[in-house]
Amino acid sequence: MQAWRVHENGEPGEVMRLEEVDRPVPGTGQVLLRVRAANINFPDALLCRGQYQIRPPLPFTPGVEICGETEDGRRVIANPALPYGGLAEYVVADEAALLPAPEALDDAEAAALHIGYQTGVFGLHRRAHLQEGETLLVHAAAGGVGSAAVQLGKAAGARVIGVVGGSEKAAVARELGCDLVIDRRADDIVAAVKEATGGRGADVIFDPVGGDAYAKSAKCVAFEGRIVIVGFASGSVPAPALNHALVKNYSIVGLHWGLYAQKDPASIARCHEQLTELAAQGAIKPLISERVPLKDAAAAVQRVADGTTTGRVVVVPDGAAR
Repeated sequence: MQAWRVHENGEPGEVMRLEEVDRPVPGTGQVLLRVRAANINFPDALLCRGQYQIRPPLPFTPGVEICGETEDGRRVIANPALPYGGLAEYVVADEAALLPAPEALDDAEAAALHIGYQTGVFGLHRRAHLQEGETLLVHAAAGGVGSAAVQLGKAAGARVIGVVGGSEKAAVARELGCDLVIDRRADDIVAAVKEATGGRGADVIFDPVGGDAYAKSAKCVAFEGRIVIVGFASGSVPAPALNHALVKNYSIVGLHWGLYAQKDPASIARCHEQLTELAAQGAIKPLISERVPLKDAAAAVQRVADGTTTGRVVVVPDGAAR
């Protein structure tokens, strides 16, 4: 089979190689899956760089999220067991963690549902307790995780403000349903949020960016607001001033969604049932900006790493736009 492999750490476009390798062999409790579609996540770039919290042995195949097919024909969502990641024709995955792919979504959409939307649900609802009528601010609103948070916020009845970088991404955020879009390259984020909320600020802020985005968040969070720390796509990890959180009476909430697989795996299955229902209702639908063949995966991972993409970029091994 064909698989992209990383033999040394570095930029994805430089270190990923498409090779002919043997199919992985399932271990105890694992199953072999044919990859129908593989969603590219920012952690795939971090894996290539050797900067992710998990460091699989070299060589390894990136790809942490797929829609696959079991040997008995079931269409499922899975997180491949590294080092045999999803940017390949076949993967192995833990059988107990397989989830049924929603019928309302095609293969590429199903491949992009799991990590981003589960992150959104756990961040917005379990950690930040977003309420109907509250104002939600989403950084990187046109990106993969951000676009999911926008849709989930709207589904919950929140007023959603999206922050993006550039006019192209602003147009995408508007199409997603943001009530207000702020271009961080042209607008004053803090002033715009204050004006839109009558000086109150945002009740919940969803931040997968870190760095300056977090600094701006702390200046426009509402009384009893919650800033949800999802990641640091900017590459800069902020050092929050805790005296500021005390004086302004807001919460800084961390979300490590992957821990739920260890601490409370049943909650992931329950969340998937909710997401499947929302997809059936048409309330959520992963934004797929590109569907690329397997041969173009390295360049696609590099684009995600560089932050030039919108929504989700999904690799379809046989090149079909399914």
